[in-house]
Amino acid sequence: MSATQTLSLDEIKKLAVSALLSAGATQQQAEPLATAIVAAEADGIASHGLAYLPTYCEHLRCGKVDGNAVPVVDKPKPALITVDAKSGFAHPAIDAGFAQLVPLAREFGIAGLAIRNSYNCGVLGYHTERLAAAGLLGLGYTNAPASIAPFGGKKAVIGTNPFAIAAPDGKGGVAISIDQSASVIAKSEVMRRKRAGAAIPEGWAFGPDGEPTTDPDVALKGTMAPSGGYKGVGAGLMVELLAAAASGAMLAMEASPFSGTAGGPPKTGQFFIAIDVAASSGGGFGERVSKLVEAISAQPGAQVPGAKRKQARMRTASGVAVSSDLITQIQALAAQR
Repeated sequence: MSATQTLSLDEIKKLAVSALLSAGATQQQAEPLATAIVAAEADGIASHGLAYLPTYCEHLRCGKVDGNAVPVVDKPKPALITVDAKSGFAHPAIDAGFAQLVPLAREFGIAGLAIRNSYNCGVLGYHTERLAAAGLLGLGYTNAPASIAPFGGKKAVIGTNPFAIAAPDGKGGVAISIDQSASVIAKSEVMRRKRAGAAIPEGWAFGPDGEPTTDPDVALKGTMAPSGGYKGVGAGLMVELLAAAASGAMLAMEASPFSGTAGGPPKTGQFFIAIDVAASSGGGFGERVSKLVEAISAQPGAQVPGAKRKQARMRTASGVAVSSDLITQIQALAAQR
């Protein structure tokens, strides 16, 4: 096992910002992404934390991400916001959109946000939980470069296409947070196994021949296994309709990969819906959700979706153990000019 060092959350953010700035991002682009990286580490989702930072930096340097991009916000309808991320990171575009989405949802009861020409938004549930913390029911959808074949096929058409929903607890927190992809496992987990030189469990992915594989290299040349077979493909298509078709972003099969340097900006998209549940429910939303949470929590071994992340936050508030080799790699990236 490689050596680790414990970094505070502030140290993680400073390290991330420094590396992103050195790779060519502006402060406006770097700050929101670094904040999300910290949240991923705090939530125990290492695959979307510092481990992904070298890829972000690589994509800034090769032009897959425009580090100088300034998101352009528009309001084509009273309760609909659109943001053109201009091939920059998704996080500043989402921040710009949320600044108007939240007050609009409170005013109209429901509001939507469509983001185009974007990039990997990291942990989707991180964004929907922000809406829940604002007292709104938050739904999120994000498409990704094609990696899942249609049921019965072998050629990828849609991405792992995560979707998420977060419910407010009425106290400025989150009662339930569901965040899952259309695939059995996130593609980033396969990439992480490849970097570690480890095999993947059978059932995660298929090779180009359509046969199951435990080799991450073969898996990355093939397709990801949809969660629940044809049902996972259906969920992925739902996300594609919202995050790509309805937002004006690239379809998964047209987008360049989130890995490697080939292909230019992926220009994928996100779609968020925020609902004022206090208005839509006629009152009592919090009590109904509390009953759901209690019914789940009362069963030995059962876990409320999102509870694991909350528990991780409590454990990591004083610091996160990070691979010493990864820290050295990121420090070297931060030192580059």
